Amino acid sequence: MTRAAGVSTLLVLALAGCATPPAPPAASVYAYVLLGPDGHAVARVVTSAMACPSLDVDGRSVPMSVRAEPATLPLRPGQLKASAFPVGVCEAMLPPGAQRARLGDKALPLPRAAPQRIVVIGDTGCRLFAFEPAYQRCNDPAQWPFAAVAASAAVANPDLVIHVGDYHYRESACPPSQAGCAGSPWGYGFDAWEADFFAPARPLLEQAPWIVVRGNHESCSRAGQGWWRLLDPRPLAAAQDCIDAADDGTGNYSAPYAVPLGGDARVLVFDSSNAGNNPIPVDGPTYRIYKAQLAEALAGDGVAGATLFAVHHPPLAFAANNDRPASPYRGNAALQATLSPMYGDALFPPAVGAVVSGHIHAFEAVTFVSGQPPQFIFGDGGTAADSPLPDPFPAGLTPSAGAVVAELVYTNRFGFATLDRMPGGWTLRAYGVTGAPMTTCTLRGRAAACVRLGPAG
Repeated sequence: MTRAAGVSTLLVLALAGCATPPAPPAASVYAYVLLGPDGHAVARVVTSAMACPSLDVDGRSVPMSVRAEPATLPLRPGQLKASAFPVGVCEAMLPPGAQRARLGDKALPLPRAAPQRIVVIGDTGCRLFAFEPAYQRCNDPAQWPFAAVAASAAVANPDLVIHVGDYHYRESACPPSQAGCAGSPWGYGFDAWEADFFAPARPLLEQAPWIVVRGNHESCSRAGQGWWRLLDPRPLAAAQDCIDAADDGTGNYSAPYAVPLGGDARVLVFDSSNAGNNPIPVDGPTYRIYKAQLAEALAGDGVAGATLFAVHHPPLAFAANNDRPASPYRGNAALQATLSPMYGDALFPPAVGAVVSGHIHAFEAVTFVSGQPPQFIFGDGGTAADSPLPDPFPAGLTPSAGAVVAELVYTNRFGFATLDRMPGGWTLRAYGVTGAPMTTCTLRGRAAACVRLGPAG
């Protein structure tokens, strides 16, 4: 059963905003809790009303402040439609150790010091992209099942949710010839964000706090403006908001941070939104920024195998290659090029027990006998599924130099996963849309093993 952690849709809230904000949509109120650096929790409210509310935290009134005012943002280069945000965003830091937080008569989900169950999802939006072209049937819950995935994941009663990136996919208008997406909002404003993420994710937003990983769809040239207004857990800085393309050298990067999970366990969040899929030049800005960030984030004497490294682009996985089905894509060259000079063929220091990613639209688990941490892909949350990997899989194929695969488990069915804490590690279970089990894995340090349980439901 789910916990009662809903939020009221009848709040008398809002923001003092722009002189001429766009007309607000009806009844657009969302409240949620994000975990940021060191596990600090921030409560957010997205609202079309007039002033920020106050929270009741353990009987004390905590006023929320304006994060972003309603606005229609100027067109960026290449955009066909201005990004309209007729809603404002309010936020308040929640004090560590808070026992209760309420917004009106509804409770907000608070973080647990040692979460026992974590839901992991990724790549959840409905793909509308004229440049491929690709038009997913957003109006068909069988073809775009994110709402059902989120509902099933909420029933799993998690203490924490991790989204591994790519929340927004409605980039282009649905053409008249495509009845399956007729009427869909599109572009990078709040109407597309609401349809793609906030409305279908509501039961899961109400269930537990979230750790959010930035995907390539949230880079500045795509949905970065919404990412910074709505989801990044840190303070909103003026040159980092993706509004002015001249500032993209700042807006396309953000510092990694760690969220403790109790004991020695932690999630280390890394922003790879600007990585791409190709090698990056060692004299370029992306390489310099990533190298400095990774060196700082991975430095120190972390407990071996206790860190989950959360990054959207998977450095140690395989992806279907539609042009050459027998030759799947291997790893992520940009991250490999940055990590290998630092840590050799292992790519990561001993503290990293597993890498959790999205980007590939499937569930995938890759384990190794050559010292690399296991790689898990949770990109099956609703975005149009990738083609299957070749079966049988080519013998000896490796995602990275020096990596020898022990086991590969893969399905392109839609679904979600849970991580349940066990002595010395985690039990991972992958589920289909309705919660029917697909695969289970055990993870202790870098030792991981997976067993198929049955077809997805």
